[in-house]
Amino acid sequence: MADFTNHRDEQDDPEPGSTAYLLQEMQLYGHRPFEDEPDHRPLPDDRMAGGAIVEMFDALASCLVDTRIEPDLEDLLWGIVNVFQRAGERIERELDDNEQTQKRLQREQDGSEVRSVDLERKVAEGITMIERRDTMEFFRDAAADQFRVHVRKPWLPRAGAMVNRKALTSAVLDSRRHIDRRAYQDARVLNPDGIRIVLSAGAGYNDHRLIYETLDKALDQYPDMILMHGATPTGGERIAACWARDRNVPQDPRKPDWDKHARAAPFKRNDAMLELLPRGVIIFPGTGIQDNLADKARKLGVPVWDFRQRGAP
Repeated sequence: MADFTNHRDEQDDPEPGSTAYLLQEMQLYGHRPFEDEPDHRPLPDDRMAGGAIVEMFDALASCLVDTRIEPDLEDLLWGIVNVFQRAGERIERELDDNEQTQKRLQREQDGSEVRSVDLERKVAEGITMIERRDTMEFFRDAAADQFRVHVRKPWLPRAGAMVNRKALTSAVLDSRRHIDRRAYQDARVLNPDGIRIVLSAGAGYNDHRLIYETLDKALDQYPDMILMHGATPTGGERIAACWARDRNVPQDPRKPDWDKHARAAPFKRNDAMLELLPRGVIIFPGTGIQDNLADKARKLGVPVWDFRQRGAP
């Protein structure tokens, strides 16, 4: 008599490529999201993660102690902590890019479902990135604790800062809010509400007459204008700052943050000025920084008074 206990009819298997086949594969092997999809899988369990770190350090230390490789043990243990430190920094950079994409998508919203879905997807990705970054910092802190136990000294990165968000208590946050609120009030005194006009010029551009005439025309058109510029110590922006002082016009200088953004600092500064939605942008001859500002302003629909060809805008 034939045994039908383990018999399986191959005709019952779903066709490859069908919806049933896809669902079966997901049940068997789990879902793996694409790069542009949010990841809905759970985060690692904190107790299991902490235990894994302890076992990792104990295993390596017990293997190398009392051997000729023991002098290298400290560097090896330091490298384990650094792996999680670097991973967190990489995710933080991805988070910065995600934030810029969200801002761009916010400006591009036109009421369509496609634009709305794109923005919602980026928001979900950003939330996942924050969770991943915080998880890497948890691993790093747990590994740093084990480094201190085995090496008898604190773990410190060789470059950069070791951010610890667990130290952000309510008192610290309240203090920062107070400082930010005071800074905002001081800024309101120096930069009252008004119409912002951005001026950008190269460090070697020194046509005082044209700059003064152009800004005088802008002031006639917008009596409550606020002059925004890049605070370059020489050239057209310095001349514009002198004009604002002579005409008693409020200024809103925006220096590039070289420490944070390195070579991209002037372009990040351009983005920050345009985010305030100025009424107009005045461009005098300069470098690619001025070209970048003019192109971005036009894409946003901000009027551009372009004097790079030495003619009228």
